[in-house]
Amino acid sequence: MRHGKKTNHLGRQTAHRKAMLANMACSLIEHKRINTTVAKAKALKQFVEPLVTKSKEDTTHNRRLVFSKLRDKNAISELFREVAPKVGDRPGGYTRIIKLGNRLGDNADMALIELVDFNETYNVNKPEKKKSTRRAGRSKKSADTAKTTPEASEDKSNEGKEE
Repeated sequence: MRHGKKTNHLGRQTAHRKAMLANMACSLIEHKRINTTVAKAKALKQFVEPLVTKSKEDTTHNRRLVFSKLRDKNAISELFREVAPKVGDRPGGYTRIIKLGNRLGDNADMALIELVDFNETYNVNKPEKKKSTRRAGRSKKSADTAKTTPEASEDKSNEGKEE
């Protein structure tokens, strides 16, 4: 039984798996999205999200911790310079997995894994949220326009005749 063992070994030895995940993470950071199998995408998500969290605070210690996992200076510099400022206010969930269907050769489930803040097609339609306050009554402008409309003046003239 495999109780409490959440790591997907992906059919590989430990060294091969760590090297593969490090290479995939470097490619994801460099290209902002990659195509892979669903199982590898889920394993990569668990691997890369803590690294992005560490990159939000640019210290020598965090750079060394990330370098021990990635082992690529270019990817680390891009992670700390470009990715970290964009995800600075996000409290997690830096990657998105989109299932694409099956691969033609071996019918493997394929997926697209991408960094969330770098996808322009999803972020184009979202307007920035306007901060508004809720008030109990109507504003003065809407009350003034209601008084000046012709319907409101007819209602007032009818009120006097009925009494």
